[in-house]
Amino acid sequence: MATTERPTAAEEPNADTVLSVRDASVTFEMDRGAARVLDGIDLDVRRREILGVVGESGSGKSMLASAMLDAVEEPGRLTGEVIYYPENGDPVDVLNLSTAELKRLRWEEISMVFQGALSSFNPTMSIRGHFEETLRAHDANVEVGMDRAHELLSDLYLDSERVLDSYPHELSGGMSQRALIALSLILEPNVLVMDEPTAALDLLMQRSILSLLSELQEKYDLTVVFITHDLPLVAGLADRLAVMYAFDLIERGPAAELIRDAAHPYTRALLKAVPNLDAPLSTMRSIDGSAPDPVNIPEGCSYASRCPLADDRCLSEDPVDDDVGADRAVACHYWEQAAEALPFEIETEGGR
Repeated sequence: MATTERPTAAEEPNADTVLSVRDASVTFEMDRGAARVLDGIDLDVRRREILGVVGESGSGKSMLASAMLDAVEEPGRLTGEVIYYPENGDPVDVLNLSTAELKRLRWEEISMVFQGALSSFNPTMSIRGHFEETLRAHDANVEVGMDRAHELLSDLYLDSERVLDSYPHELSGGMSQRALIALSLILEPNVLVMDEPTAALDLLMQRSILSLLSELQEKYDLTVVFITHDLPLVAGLADRLAVMYAFDLIERGPAAELIRDAAHPYTRALLKAVPNLDAPLSTMRSIDGSAPDPVNIPEGCSYASRCPLADDRCLSEDPVDDDVGADRAVACHYWEQAAEALPFEIETEGGR
């Protein structure tokens, strides 16, 4: 694969970085103007961590996932830099790979699980056929690969023979989603990017899959990027969280700390809007207003029109990342006032 000696858009990341995104932007030309659906994202993913990327619908989460694999569909235009750091070998400039190199990277180094397994499977092909086709397409040993398929499916508490001999429509939603996770790991990638993988499932199955994912991550030394709109659900799974709003990252940090004491007014409002079985319904508050139009992203802070702390500075000056503490950053001029202005209490499932 094509390589580059080191990132050029920012300082070289730490040695534990496996994927580095710098100034990543995605634009779509429309009749009424250019829609910017990813706006200068900078993000490092660390080796063997579970990183939760959270934001409401339309915030740019799925576009970030596509950008990480240079999978933005036309006519979208991706600019910036995505560098992959294999454990042994030179850094890989993902956005400058050939078609063949990119195909190999996407399955053998970084794999992706999309929302809704049925849309990812060919309905005319058995699950076994999907595994065998993937192995042959990458010149992998089919016999060895199918042994791994059985192990992966068993790890996900599935009857491997039954699942492999089934067609996608013969499996329940939870079973097909777990089969898709197994398929994504068949070529032993180092990084697994998951875009809303449990959104179509009931709450019990969501929690079951998250528990299984934690076990897989430890057994196979995986790095996982878990993209979701459900902040409390992923909080118990993730090591770190990155919160997106209006096509950019507005807060990031260790999951437990961010949930306990979020610094950005949007993050706190998002947590306050989440149903909590242990709190009265009257304590829930929706977030007034709406996210900005990608064709007309306002100057200054994109959240200003919805923020109780916003003033003229917020409307004119774009906030930059400010250190909140060790390994934490927030893009807000007045984050120190957010806790008093937007108090909340929340319970999360589990913990890491």
